[in-house]
Amino acid sequence: MGFSMRMKLPVAGLLVASLSVLAACQKEDQAAGAPPARPPSAVGVITVQPETLPINSDLPGRIAPTRLAEVRPRVSGIIVERVFEQGSLVKEGDVLYRIDPAPFQVELDRAEATLRSAEAQQLQARQTADRQTQLSKSNVASRAEFDTAIAQLAQADAQVSVARAGVASAKLSLQYANVTAPISGRIGRALITEGALVSSTGSENLATIQQLDPIYADFTQPAADLVRLRRALQNGKLMTGPNEAKAQLMLDDGSKYPQDGRLLFSEAAVDETTGQVTLRGEFPNPDGDLLPGMYVRVQIEQGLERDTFAVPQQAIQRDAGGKASLLVVGAEDKVEQRPVTVGRALGERWVISAGLKAGDRVIADGFQKTGPGATVKPQPWSPEKPATEEAAPDNNAEKPAEPAKQ
Repeated sequence: MGFSMRMKLPVAGLLVASLSVLAACQKEDQAAGAPPARPPSAVGVITVQPETLPINSDLPGRIAPTRLAEVRPRVSGIIVERVFEQGSLVKEGDVLYRIDPAPFQVELDRAEATLRSAEAQQLQARQTADRQTQLSKSNVASRAEFDTAIAQLAQADAQVSVARAGVASAKLSLQYANVTAPISGRIGRALITEGALVSSTGSENLATIQQLDPIYADFTQPAADLVRLRRALQNGKLMTGPNEAKAQLMLDDGSKYPQDGRLLFSEAAVDETTGQVTLRGEFPNPDGDLLPGMYVRVQIEQGLERDTFAVPQQAIQRDAGGKASLLVVGAEDKVEQRPVTVGRALGERWVISAGLKAGDRVIADGFQKTGPGATVKPQPWSPEKPATEEAAPDNNAEKPAEPAKQ
């Protein structure tokens, strides 16, 4: 019995030692096969600083001609010829229509004959007055005859003046037989054809001329927005710059009109039915691309906002309730989520009204690979820079031992 117990004790000791060695080997194998620690994710960041940013308004509008004239006859008669080509450019004074000139030529001939008759009577009256003047000096003629001669001369002078006015009127009527363009611009379709009777007292519109270079863009803005901007300017939150009257056009297809314009005025009165204030911009139109009635969007710079921040639109995150936040890299390159107040859009950026301070590092790229509390590797980001990639592992790091081949 004693011998059996002495034999079992060494065997138990050997078993414990073997299990210890086996556990140590398993730990070494696990350590050798464990993957290396994941490096911090690379993210693109921008360091925000206070800026002076323009306040741009994007407003709907319509194109309108700078000058609009309806061609109307100034004398009555029959249209005998249409001179212009429909849709062409005409200059001020160009002949557009011709009214039958024969009646006006007859009136001119009659007026000139009346003038010659009046001038003949004037000559006779002047000779009589001169004769009576000489006789009166010699005390030969009576005072009554002298006064009569002077009065007849005055009457003859008046008749000559009336006759000359008649000639001028007849010449003017003959001149108006040629209907000319009142302004320069593009003329539309002909509304009257040859053979039509037109009247100077009627409402006939023979054609319409529109001046399209430069051209107007009429647009509206809520009166409340203008009041808010003016109050901000008075409080010193805004300032005006050298380009406060600059305006740009966006066409209906979304493209930008290449020519910049200028803001001309805003209505002093508010439309009581819409609460809108009408504004007008003037734009060059050398190629005639802008036509009256076109729908456009007008972008105008109405002020400059000082000490404000802006971040790329892609950096903004929103929760299920629509609240906005940013991922900001803080101390020790750890990510924190910062709630912010988003203002207006400015190109590809959003203006941040509250929640940021100077020097904050905002994640603009790579935020899909990280989250609050994670450690990251920040890299400078710009719109032209491609998306950041995760940091590559160190090639010099010690690789795990390959298992021995059997």
